[in-house]
Amino acid sequence: MPPITSIVLALVPLMIITYLMVIRFWPATRAMPVAWVVALAVGYLGWGMSPRWLAGATINGFITALSILWIVFGAILLLYTLKETGAFDVINRGFASISDDRRVQVVVLVFLMCSFMEGAAGFGTPAAVVGPLLVGLGFPPLAAVVIALTGNLMAITFGAVGTPLVIGMQDTLESVSMVKTQVVVNGPFGSISLWVDQIAVWAATYHAIVGIAVPIMGVMMMTRFFGEERSIRPAFAVLPLALFSWVTFVIPYWLTAYYLGPEFPALLGSMVAMVLTIGALKAGYFHPDDDWEFAPRDTWPSHWVGGIEPGESVGQGGQIAADGGTVTSSNTALADDDGMSIWMAWLPYGLLAVLLVLTRVWAPLTDFLQSTLVLQWNNILGTGLDNSISVLYLPGAVFVFVHFTAVLLHRLGNLGRIPTDIKNSWAETFERIAPPLVALLFAVGTVQIMLQSGAATGGDSMLIVLSKAVAGVAGGTYPFFAAFVGAFGAFLAGSNTVSDILFGTFQFGVARDIGVSRTLLLAAQAVGGAIGNLIAIHNVVAALAVVGLVGEEGRVIRLELIPLIYYGVFTGILSLLFVYVLFPGVF
Repeated sequence: MPPITSIVLALVPLMIITYLMVIRFWPATRAMPVAWVVALAVGYLGWGMSPRWLAGATINGFITALSILWIVFGAILLLYTLKETGAFDVINRGFASISDDRRVQVVVLVFLMCSFMEGAAGFGTPAAVVGPLLVGLGFPPLAAVVIALTGNLMAITFGAVGTPLVIGMQDTLESVSMVKTQVVVNGPFGSISLWVDQIAVWAATYHAIVGIAVPIMGVMMMTRFFGEERSIRPAFAVLPLALFSWVTFVIPYWLTAYYLGPEFPALLGSMVAMVLTIGALKAGYFHPDDDWEFAPRDTWPSHWVGGIEPGESVGQGGQIAADGGTVTSSNTALADDDGMSIWMAWLPYGLLAVLLVLTRVWAPLTDFLQSTLVLQWNNILGTGLDNSISVLYLPGAVFVFVHFTAVLLHRLGNLGRIPTDIKNSWAETFERIAPPLVALLFAVGTVQIMLQSGAATGGDSMLIVLSKAVAGVAGGTYPFFAAFVGAFGAFLAGSNTVSDILFGTFQFGVARDIGVSRTLLLAAQAVGGAIGNLIAIHNVVAALAVVGLVGEEGRVIRLELIPLIYYGVFTGILSLLFVYVLFPGVF
């Protein structure tokens, strides 16, 4: 067990984040810069880091954050492009026309559509897009938020084309010499990238098993908390549909993780499941005998509805304000889709999926993109830290390419609209990306200081000190709690990616100290980061704001604790079984 003084000092940055964001309700844009200043002080006074090392670690973190933001920028840009051209309205109407039964709408829109949006864009996009759509269909706004937050649990680990694992875990672990030594030099993998591919497979395995309840979970919460009879029994009428959607999602989801890595499981799994599930529904399969509907509008409690009446046209994807703490919704009219067909509306996302796969599996193209337009930083400020941004290889470049292609395809009959569509989509994207820019820069900068505190001084880093302390207290029972640690990180930061950055090395250290599989524990961390998004404060605030219900955060978080506890407990049980009974030999 490390000295108590070192443990307390190492905890201080995390305690500051917890206090400011959980107790004081500060947005990440304000809390993370403060945490960074505190980490500087702890690194300098407690660990003896030199100003050069503090600056070098911060710059290294900023470079990693910019890689994340390049992906997020492209993902959001494509989303707003499709809203400008009217394609997203065509997609939404296509979903809404499938069934009048609210339970069927939840399975299709919340499980499948939210999972697709998470795989394509991530970072809070699904609830901000699908929540308003549900309200427009007649759902109580509070129900729309609660349900929309649950639907994409299985996709969050692989959200935004794998950003949480590729950037949040892989890039972070590659910067820790102790991890590289154990994994690459003394371990069975030739690179950290190959090891993270295996972590992705095990994370998909956890999700595939525990996630069997996800498609029906939102339906149960709807009928229990927002139905006239307040019972889960009506949900069982769509259990066959829920199981079919789960099977059609899980099989391509897991196979994609196994064969292609962490970028595509959510994206391809949801696309396959949408095609098969919607096809089955249109063929007349899996429809309940009777449609289920909410109680009459005049019987709803006042806290179910805020400033937007169900059934109204609701602008999707509200804008986060400059301080990152408030969000406003818009009731703008639907974009003119010029009679666009459903296949044309979906074409950009189909093109996106094809291009993303090609850039990862076609070796000549991969080599070209990885070697062209690479921004490289070597030996940052003489610390020995290296980092780079592969501008063309990162998915952000593919998103931007598809953005221009989509505008051209969707406006072939009205070329004069192209400059306006491009201008508006870029303006909205820059407005949306501003708060994550500040939060991510300082969040990743803070973590890099905590990570590099050991390399700078030749001892244990802050996170290794904490992992040894936790290993000493929890001992062999720790695998049960690994997912909850990941959930705590996402709760603090509102991001699975940042949770993996915060606690990936910590989980590695605990696994090493208690002698269990590092791969399986980091996979549990990746799953935990997903479930923490259910109660991440600024995710909840953003989702409520776009349906006009800011102020009901407490109600939403209390309800979301139900799926969080279910997912965390069963992932914990699986972790114990995997590391001690079923797969004890996994690295």
